[in-house]
Amino acid sequence: MARPGFPLSSWPWRAAAYLLTGAVVGVATLAGIVTVVVVCGALVLVLVGLPLLVVATLGGIPVAWVERRRLRLVDRDPVSGGHQVPTVPGLWAWLTTRLRERGTWREFGYALLFAGLLWPVDALAVTVALICPLSMVAAPLLMATVGDGHEAKVLKLWTVTTWPTAFGVAVLGLFLLGLGTYLLGVMAGARAGLTRLLIASREGELGAEVVELARSRARLVHAFEAERRRIERDLHDGAQQRLVALTMALGLARLDTPPGPLADQLTRAHEEAGNALAELRELIQGIYPKVLTDYGLQAAVSDAADRCVIPVDVGLELPGRPAEAVESAAYFVVCEALANVAKHSGADRARVSGGHRDGRLFLEVRDDGRGGADPSAGSGLTGLADRVSVLDGRLALTSPPGGPTLLRVEFPCELTEAADRSV
Repeated sequence: MARPGFPLSSWPWRAAAYLLTGAVVGVATLAGIVTVVVVCGALVLVLVGLPLLVVATLGGIPVAWVERRRLRLVDRDPVSGGHQVPTVPGLWAWLTTRLRERGTWREFGYALLFAGLLWPVDALAVTVALICPLSMVAAPLLMATVGDGHEAKVLKLWTVTTWPTAFGVAVLGLFLLGLGTYLLGVMAGARAGLTRLLIASREGELGAEVVELARSRARLVHAFEAERRRIERDLHDGAQQRLVALTMALGLARLDTPPGPLADQLTRAHEEAGNALAELRELIQGIYPKVLTDYGLQAAVSDAADRCVIPVDVGLELPGRPAEAVESAAYFVVCEALANVAKHSGADRARVSGGHRDGRLFLEVRDDGRGGADPSAGSGLTGLADRVSVLDGRLALTSPPGGPTLLRVEFPCELTEAADRSV
């Protein structure tokens, strides 16, 4: 409505059509409600009217169905119904399901409000904003046809007897018609907002918001994993290769330099370059291990177990590879769990096992330590649990005092062949 060309656009006519059809549907709804009440009142003496009255409460469902489609005239966002599907087939199951729903009673209340109050407001808005100005615009035409050029009745209220007056009334009608387009827009917008408020499904809208939130979180996880792989690739192909070249150059310089202070400095520089290269390789391994990308979760877990400071048995068997996000999350859960075992548990041995069954990837990390692990004490498991939940997974920790500690994580996923992943 803030656009300059609103009165000449299609929206005023859409608003008028919405309000006009609202008046028609409202009259039909009122007639239907009166008919049902009269019939139920007449049959209540034979105890038939009471069941019919209960069934009449379902009359709001078709009214709401019509209203959702009428809303498309002025509202581009669809309105969900949100009615539940009965768990068992049959008319009785459908009837009991509908009567238990809050949406059914909300739609019934809207039908009563529509039949008693809203449709007269729709009719009044169309009359004041559209019909009255159009009648004034037609004053010269009425004077030339019905009035034989002598007089014309304007809105059945006053008589116009001269042509200048008739054209003046027409000009005034055009001005009021322009103002009426905005009145129609305001009324239609208010009616559409009230209708959406009363008949829209709160559960459906909330469910849509939850789905969109889950999708956005999943997109963030995928973007985070892609950024991890990019950083790992840049460090592996860039900084690491330069350090390797520097280490080789320093080593060759040591061989060509005679013993002395300069040779000692080259030796120290060569050792520092080697240490920096080792630290960089550990950093790359922590960001995104190359073995996980090339060989999959089973090989990456075995590699993490070999690098652990305590003995770790691995019993993980996977006939394929899960999705990249699931594979990465599962790997870092295992790494964090093994790091916690090495730092806090005092265990002598740990075991990592898992597999894929019934469409779910499951992993278990068990140790024989002292137990008493608390995720809220800064162990890092809280962040991993959040990451697992983004992928619709579950993480459970059992760690009684005295041990043992068992960490179990599950992800819903399907496995693919390694060849398919490489493609």
